[in-house]
Amino acid sequence: MVSPFARLGRFLRSIFAPTVTIFGFSCLLTFIFVLYQPHPGPGALQRLGWQAWDRVDRPVASSASQDIETTISEPSNDGVDWWNVTYPESAPSYDPASLPLDVWDPIMQHDTGLSEIEVTQCFIDPWFMPDIAMDLCAPSSTKGDDAAKGKWVQVAPNVNKQGLSYMNVWYRRTRRLDIPLITDIRVLPEHETPSPFAPTWYKVSMPISPRGQKLFLWYNKNKTLSEMSQEERQNNLITELDVTFGDDAPWYGFEKLERPVGAKDSAKKLEDVWLTIRRGVKPPPRAGPLHFSHDGKFKVMQIADLHFSVNQGDCRDMSIECDPSGSDNMTLSLLASVLDKEKPDLVVFTGDQLNGQTTSWDARSVLAKFARTVTERQIPWAAIFGNHDDEDGETRLEQVRYMQGLPYSLVEAGPKDIHGVGNYVLKVFSADPSKTHLLTLYFLDSGAYEKSSWDFFGFTHSVNYDWIHTDQINWFLEQSSRISPIVRPFMPDNVKDLGGVWKRQGQITPETRLAKPNAMMFFHIPLQEAYAMADLNPITKAPLDVGLHGLEPRGSSTKQDGFYHKGVLQALETDHTGGGHAREVKVIANGHCHITDNCRRVQGVWNCFGGGGSYSGYSKIGFDRRFRIYSIEDYGETIRTWKHTEHIESFHWQTLVGPGGPPPYEGP
Repeated sequence: MVSPFARLGRFLRSIFAPTVTIFGFSCLLTFIFVLYQPHPGPGALQRLGWQAWDRVDRPVASSASQDIETTISEPSNDGVDWWNVTYPESAPSYDPASLPLDVWDPIMQHDTGLSEIEVTQCFIDPWFMPDIAMDLCAPSSTKGDDAAKGKWVQVAPNVNKQGLSYMNVWYRRTRRLDIPLITDIRVLPEHETPSPFAPTWYKVSMPISPRGQKLFLWYNKNKTLSEMSQEERQNNLITELDVTFGDDAPWYGFEKLERPVGAKDSAKKLEDVWLTIRRGVKPPPRAGPLHFSHDGKFKVMQIADLHFSVNQGDCRDMSIECDPSGSDNMTLSLLASVLDKEKPDLVVFTGDQLNGQTTSWDARSVLAKFARTVTERQIPWAAIFGNHDDEDGETRLEQVRYMQGLPYSLVEAGPKDIHGVGNYVLKVFSADPSKTHLLTLYFLDSGAYEKSSWDFFGFTHSVNYDWIHTDQINWFLEQSSRISPIVRPFMPDNVKDLGGVWKRQGQITPETRLAKPNAMMFFHIPLQEAYAMADLNPITKAPLDVGLHGLEPRGSSTKQDGFYHKGVLQALETDHTGGGHAREVKVIANGHCHITDNCRRVQGVWNCFGGGGSYSGYSKIGFDRRFRIYSIEDYGETIRTWKHTEHIESFHWQTLVGPGGPPPYEGP
């Protein structure tokens, strides 16, 4: 008979090994994941990427690393308005030391210089297959050269973009203080040298001429960063390279070299190819907050359907002679004239900035010029997309990044989890110290075309236009619900009496009420309801519809998700418990239809077309190019509109909302 002690001993022996194993394994896991905390080492403190072990004392540019103040602040004691803030043009809103050295992006504002340049030709796309390209297409290098001069970085645009092979410019970028940096670049014929010549000039081994005369790049590097003064770093040091196509202006902050690297050939429809450079740090100036004037006015100018191309553009449907400089430049001249006369507070481009149709094959070259007349006048601007803008390959999201890299841009990408790119909201505030939100501007992406599908025989392309989708409707309603009511009509601080503002046509100052501010909405492709039966003026019984229409087929999609009834008509000035049917959105502004320019009120909302404003887009002989103007007055209570054409400064003048306009909508 086995004693109880023997049985206990056998039991303990049976559990000893598993218990020790589990305990030991638990201790090991605790040590690895809890107790063991390895020291990151000195490299973690340097944040300099693959040059982390070099000693680098980065020079600090004047205010270059200081954040730009964007907070709306109270007016100072000297009477400066809250919105009269300063945005330093020479200061990026981030520390340039945080930018990667081995990534090409012309939007990034590097303050580091280039140490070497090379040109290579390849038969695969280096940008599309970067790993293979680095092995087959990149210039040769060593680990020592990479550490001292920087890794090779590819300038993404293909110099031979209009040809069959890939010709790319490469450069090295470094923060080292003991490496000479490039301060000058020349494009010269094969047997020429820079004048005056110095031993600090270097010739790139391969020509950079995709066609025509054989041309070579020369670059001069005669000083290290430590030897340069702050003025030389800003005005002489070359900090970025880019390639642009066509004869228009380069990207903001860049300058063209003295001659194109690829010559234009009109017979073969080939455009000039330019290597452009940026010296120092040149971030674009930013737009200040949108605001009414002190007398309660704010003006918006709509520019519809520019249809610009990489080339100078082809004139279409004109009764006047086309300028030899091309239709795009003619349009910019007309636009400049109208801007100078109207002096808007905001410009809105309502889609089809790019012509597409294989003519906008380098989107950045087109985007560099489409807003130039606006940015030169320091006017804030916004934009939405049309159906042609991304036809030639550049995505809408990438185009938003580029547009945000232009001066005075207010463009936003919007949320990523709904249809489209460019669904966003801008607010316009009062000029008095209360900074009251007086006007809401909604921007939506109406898309391009209905998604294509596959059938039994292959790919089938849909010719039906896109529309505003359900998730965009929900987004709009959510944004509208966030708008806080204000006391209307608004009375500025320190103003006891509005004087004659409200005493027009025998009217008296209206009683105040609590309601959301009026809103306007911008998108490219019109809704089906833009062609619905117009409201009748209850006094005159005349249709509320002014302008030209019916000269072209309807531009709306044949499909929809009900945005007008489920979204626009549901967003009221007050909630449903407050009574009344006043819509928050008073005006919908569309483009897309070049020879349609009417404003029609449908169930209390005005649907207005901008009409074609460009000589590069289709039109009709006798239909002048035109731009629609919106004047929002009386601190947001009154909205007027008219059209400004190439020959007439103001016609089809209408008061849409407010004193002098038709009675408010009283329907269901």
